[in-house]
Amino acid sequence: MASKTGLMAAAAVALLVVVTVLQGRWTERWAERQDHVLEAAARRLEDSFPETFGEWALDRPLETSKAELDRAGAVGSVSRVYRNRKTKAAVSAFVVCATPHDASGHTPDRCYPGAGFEIAEPEHRETITLGDGRIAEAYTGTFAKQGQTLRVFWTYGVPDKKQQELGAGDASPAAAVDGPQPLVWQAPQIARIALNDYPAVYKLYAIIDQTEMASSRATSECSNFIANALPAFEAAMLASASGSKPAPDPVVPAGEPAPQAEPEAAAGGEKTAGS
Repeated sequence: MASKTGLMAAAAVALLVVVTVLQGRWTERWAERQDHVLEAAARRLEDSFPETFGEWALDRPLETSKAELDRAGAVGSVSRVYRNRKTKAAVSAFVVCATPHDASGHTPDRCYPGAGFEIAEPEHRETITLGDGRIAEAYTGTFAKQGQTLRVFWTYGVPDKKQQELGAGDASPAAAVDGPQPLVWQAPQIARIALNDYPAVYKLYAIIDQTEMASSRATSECSNFIANALPAFEAAMLASASGSKPAPDPVVPAGEPAPQAEPEAAAGGEKTAGS
């Protein structure tokens, strides 16, 4: 009996150690923050996120308070309203650069209810074919209050490990974000764990007012925005690093959404997505 009790105690201690180590990594208590990498990635976001792409053009900037940015853990951010020149649809974009811990900690399903919204359509993952043919993952859902319904898409951008392996041969996430790299856009089930090894993460929210719009059209407009915005952002970053002008990206026409498998910024500019 004593031997069995001792084994159980040892197993419990081992489990406690493992859980403590994992929790320390996931909460970044023991992670070595690479502030120079994070700050460089943040500057690239603010310098390179384009004002025009595809059929979309900057309509106006959105004001973002320091408190909202602090809640989002944003080291760098872009907050704007874009309008489609053909369909006239307006999409609010809020993009942050942050640590995985901060970027994953303020998802719309947590933030919007705190701002008085109810979850109308629970979040689910969709895939979007980008203008350059790559596939991006994103979550989407709707949030409603007082006769207003917002559709929100959100996705996380990190360096593409496959491209790293084909390039410099150093596939470590830390090495990749020292300079601009091709990105992969993901919607992991547990983002804090899946993205933990990256010192810097981009997170994009695309929000449209769906109150007087069919759900299918709202989804189409946001998908089209993402399909055009993400390749243009990456092209601008890479071109800036090389000192050249970005090549024009293939345009996904409005009204012909990218094929799909399977904070808090209203299009009217009520709130920012980082709340």
